Amino acid sequence: MGQKEHITAIPSNRLQYFPVMMFAVVMGFSGLTLVIGKLQHELFFPHFIVSFFIFLTTSLFFVISFFYLKKLITYKEEVKKEFTHPIRINFFAAISISMLLLGLIYKNSIAELSHIFFILGASLHLFLTFYTIKYWINNNLEIQHSNPAWFIPIVGNIIVPIVGKGFVGDSILYFFFSIGIFFWIVLFAIILNRIIFHNQFAPKFMPTLFILIAPPAIGFISYVKLEGNLDFFAHMLYSLGLFFTILVFVMYKNYIKIKFFISWWAFTFPMAAISLATILMFELTNNWIYAMLSYFLAMVTIFVVFLVAKETIIHMFKKEICILE
Repeated sequence: MGQKEHITAIPSNRLQYFPVMMFAVVMGFSGLTLVIGKLQHELFFPHFIVSFFIFLTTSLFFVISFFYLKKLITYKEEVKKEFTHPIRINFFAAISISMLLLGLIYKNSIAELSHIFFILGASLHLFLTFYTIKYWINNNLEIQHSNPAWFIPIVGNIIVPIVGKGFVGDSILYFFFSIGIFFWIVLFAIILNRIIFHNQFAPKFMPTLFILIAPPAIGFISYVKLEGNLDFFAHMLYSLGLFFTILVFVMYKNYIKIKFFISWWAFTFPMAAISLATILMFELTNNWIYAMLSYFLAMVTIFVVFLVAKETIIHMFKKEICILE
């Protein structure tokens, strides 16, 4: 609840620099809420803990949406600058992804609300996908503009089948899934080229390397949701998600000395994604290795979200967030 209280305390003169990246906070807490919900029985979490995180995540979404809408009304040009920025444009998809994740959170409890979040999230995300790809095509982007945040408009398409199963026909869900998987492969080649042959990321963008985990991990869950079984392609997607997870852990020295930026929230949702994928892998195989890995990744996810939330609150007190960078 402290997170919510500090977000609502933003002074009006800082509203101008309230970043669209704040919706990554909702993504992080949504992922954590889904992980805790999945492990409620296995870890014997009291039900009120899950309910608390559902309330907190939903509240964060509406509070952040309120302030960004207020920014749109009050500082329209600032929002326009973000919407035409070669890097920040990708974070607008965090808004629609947040809606889709809320739809997934409420799917087994309030189906009508889940359906509303799904329709709004899927429609907005489709628009943002077309707009972002059109922006990439129509503008002269430099190689240094490419970074794993480019995956954000793509990952949302892969989430749609997970939420939408039972709400719309499979043909629509395959449409979204195909877009996500295709552009994940294309963008990964571009970003790998940037990482290997060009200048390293600025320190503030290093956490976005964790986003490499999300497409295959979410893709695995989405594919199993559509196909209903564990085949070669599903194994391949999960294995890639696990590989990138191990890779970013091996590179831990790249992160430990990074000054806090709001981009730290890029650590959170990918960790939740691979945790959920591993839990599903255990459910499908009943292999104790995946059970142990599920517990470990879930604990890491909880630790990372709380660490980043704590740092966010501390830097809000210091007035180092929502300022001109």
